[in-house]
Amino acid sequence: MPSPARLFLPLALLLGGGCAVTPQAGERSLQTAAEAVLAPFPSTYRPLPSSPTLIRGARLLVGDGTGLERGDVLMREGKIAAVGASLEAPPGTVVIDAAGRWVTPGIIDAHSHLGVYPNPSVQAHSDGNEATAPNTAEVWAEHSVWPQDPGFSAALAGGVTSMVILPGSANLFGGRSVTLKNVPARTVQDMKFPGAPYGLKMACGENPKRVYGSKNRSPATRMGNVAGYRSAWIEAARYVADWDKYEQRKESGEAKGGSAAGQRNDPPKRDLRLETLAGVLKGEIIVHNHCYRADEMAVMIDVAREFGYRIGTFHHAVESYKIADLLAEEGICSAMWADWWGFKMESLDGIRENVAMVDAAGACAVVHSDSEIGIQRLNQETAKAVAAGRRMGLDISPERAVTWITRNPALSAGILDQVGTLEVGKMADLVLWSDDPFSVYTLADQVYIDGALVFDRQDPARQPVSDFALGHVSTEVRP
Repeated sequence: MPSPARLFLPLALLLGGGCAVTPQAGERSLQTAAEAVLAPFPSTYRPLPSSPTLIRGARLLVGDGTGLERGDVLMREGKIAAVGASLEAPPGTVVIDAAGRWVTPGIIDAHSHLGVYPNPSVQAHSDGNEATAPNTAEVWAEHSVWPQDPGFSAALAGGVTSMVILPGSANLFGGRSVTLKNVPARTVQDMKFPGAPYGLKMACGENPKRVYGSKNRSPATRMGNVAGYRSAWIEAARYVADWDKYEQRKESGEAKGGSAAGQRNDPPKRDLRLETLAGVLKGEIIVHNHCYRADEMAVMIDVAREFGYRIGTFHHAVESYKIADLLAEEGICSAMWADWWGFKMESLDGIRENVAMVDAAGACAVVHSDSEIGIQRLNQETAKAVAAGRRMGLDISPERAVTWITRNPALSAGILDQVGTLEVGKMADLVLWSDDPFSVYTLADQVYIDGALVFDRQDPARQPVSDFALGHVSTEVRP
């Protein structure tokens, strides 16, 4: 059994900051009805208590393509206060001698299903795919997230500080994604990354046509997929126009008491499915598009052009190397595996050099997990992609490679202004590694989120264990 200190760590972390962790009583009641409609499930995330900390003398990978051979990072009040060499430690600062070790920004997984497909992996926990209709844009992944998933703690031990939780890929429109901070919490709202935009999960290719075509429903083909997207966007555009007209009438006073002709000017009926699609058309929600083949990615770009929205990221994207120049021109990220391929026809032409080739073309390359196992070692997945690129003659430095799991996924998630690089003013989310993070022998020694030490490999009291895992599984983190 774990030690008593570890048994109560999640509760201690939650209570350690007192009212800093959960809203003051009555705080939510201060919201207006309009605010509740706009943000019905607001983030209640509060940074954990932290002490001023100076990590001194480490090899720094900043996350923007640069680094320092012997650098220091000062964290204060949850933010990165200074980055440089030979920094002075203000009074009361905890100083960590990190000579011989490496520091990176916290790892961000751009494609995770933790919480919606939690462990134990049983049907009762399978909450990631609302496979009841081709368009289920009305569902939100956060309403399936189970904060007690032991996978969150395992990912933390691998240096993951934030992640995008996506619905599955059974549908043309699978629903909204949510971005989380990887902290122990009782509710998903307490994990929600403050200010992070929502995403919309879309899927092309084999999955939706297999799920629905096998039941003699539409779509049953790739052309049926595209027709389904276009029909939905036409409906969403009409929904946006109806609300715009209503707001114009409201501003002019027509919506109060009827028009001059005596007609009622009631607001359009709310539609949760169309609200999400409308958010995309208005540029408020990022599109995360599950898509394997290069030709289908090109078609999806054309669909986006037709309806005036942008695709943020193609996920899995095993053939991105074939159109890397087009993706660079369009400013679209590719979230990719290091070496998954061949498990179905649309993944058959995947190559290990995919990530490196996308990066070399100047496009946004991301290494993602899509796995409760892979998320624990995204640094090693990145190392595999680097090795494949180097074998084909590409010069990929550690400073460049780290952007694939820090800066670029932050860009993909719309949170680069807050995390992803070791820059002054950003959230102090970082990892202190035992050595080169791209070595299979290296482990995350310490992980900080908002400057708070949330994982310490040498301190069992700083190795979070969910309440569910206690007494069910071994919780020992071994060096």
